[in-house]
Amino acid sequence: MSHWIILPVVLPALLAPIIGFMMRHDIVLARVTSMVGSVLLLAISMVLIAMAMDGTTHIYRLGDWPAPFGIVLVLDRLSALMILLTAVLALMVLLHAMATGWDNRGRHFHALFQFQLMGICGAFLTGDIFNLFVFFEILLIASYGLMIHSGGRERMRAGLQYVVMNLAGSTLFLFALGTLYASTGTLNIADLAAKISDIPADEAGLVRVAAMLLMIVFAVKAALFPVQFWLPATYSNAPAPVAALFAIMTKVGAYAILRVHTVVFGPGVAGTEGMIDAWLFPAAIVTIALGAFGVLGARRLMPLISFSVIGSMGTLLVAVAVFSPVATTAALYYMIHSTFAAACLFLIADLVVSRRNSDSLTPSAATVQNGLFAAIFFASVIAMAGMPPLSGFLGKLLVLDALRGPDVIVWAWTAILAGSLLTIVGFARAGSALFWKSTAIDAPASEAGHTTAPAHATPAEVTPVMLALAALVGLSIFAGPVASYLEQTSAQLFDRSGYISAVLAPVEER
Repeated sequence: MSHWIILPVVLPALLAPIIGFMMRHDIVLARVTSMVGSVLLLAISMVLIAMAMDGTTHIYRLGDWPAPFGIVLVLDRLSALMILLTAVLALMVLLHAMATGWDNRGRHFHALFQFQLMGICGAFLTGDIFNLFVFFEILLIASYGLMIHSGGRERMRAGLQYVVMNLAGSTLFLFALGTLYASTGTLNIADLAAKISDIPADEAGLVRVAAMLLMIVFAVKAALFPVQFWLPATYSNAPAPVAALFAIMTKVGAYAILRVHTVVFGPGVAGTEGMIDAWLFPAAIVTIALGAFGVLGARRLMPLISFSVIGSMGTLLVAVAVFSPVATTAALYYMIHSTFAAACLFLIADLVVSRRNSDSLTPSAATVQNGLFAAIFFASVIAMAGMPPLSGFLGKLLVLDALRGPDVIVWAWTAILAGSLLTIVGFARAGSALFWKSTAIDAPASEAGHTTAPAHATPAEVTPVMLALAALVGLSIFAGPVASYLEQTSAQLFDRSGYISAVLAPVEER
């Protein structure tokens, strides 16, 4: 039993209170500590990836209590991948927050940031649905604090809507847990998978109810129709680095759907087979449409990016809804891509908006470094819209190739292709207003008759968004090796018996 597995949870859990209580008045010390913690998390995630490469499902038993009686953390290819994705994104976001001074607009940014990482990593590693609920609540508390960081009326209002929606989801989560426990006597994912498989279909009514309740809860986290309405206001009003970090938040919901509804309620399970995908697929189609029309109709930059995130989640979940290894491989590739693409857009938007003093998509005087910002924005849009040569094009090709079944091809291909077209048109309109038409407008003059000139973006401010772009380029260049790893990840995810035997194996055998 390797203690490396628990470090992604323990490290931020230890750093957060230390920063919050001892360093909240010393921004330099808080920055150094938070940065060291993020770098260590990245190093740990690389070790976990190396451990998972052998295809073994590694189990960490807290207190050395065997499952299902004790708490277990599970490391496989999928959880290791998600921890690495979180660590890379967190480092980019932290660099941006420090370079732009966002972290200095409140005393507790770095403490909340570490708590957020703790919740995200815990959700990816836990092997127990109740502890998934616990880590979801840690996410909710930390993300609410980050969302209202630096204050403001609109930010507080959006934060309240975010909290109310997620508290409703938490209530449903508790109902689902109670129903599952009443039906099976356990909440361990592997034990649930073993016991639900033995329940006859005509006696699985409560199990079906619990499965649908969990689906709704995870849909809230993933911003899936009809519970996607909280995302635009939340992401649009959150501080830009926080919105970039939230790019991984919706992926927690998608991960939970993959993990729980593949292992516990997966193919071949009597009573639940075909029930989830019959609801998930049309909801994902509608989500793509809502995201695309939202991008087309947006009048401000931050809501436009937020709606593009909704559209990308629809594309991701269309592939997830098929619940096959091939479609899951495509979904995982697109998940990695969409995380970095959304983060890249939020980070470049922050650099632009902070120099325009508004995110309105109406032409105004061109900002300093207009050409640089336009080039980065253009590259980010290419990635998000799924145009060549970046990874979005490859990701959507993989998704389309995986959705060639006669019962899904027409709806899926139409929604994805039409959604991509509308997204391109919406972003083209926004880019034209921000960077092209602006060049024909003179900069406003100060009272002394001199034109006002916002500060140039420093290399430290530009570096994080360039790193996000580099990640997208790297994902395109190394698409072959990445896809190979993801194929093995999908095969391991659908090996339900291997997961069950690894988690429930007696302690003496390991």
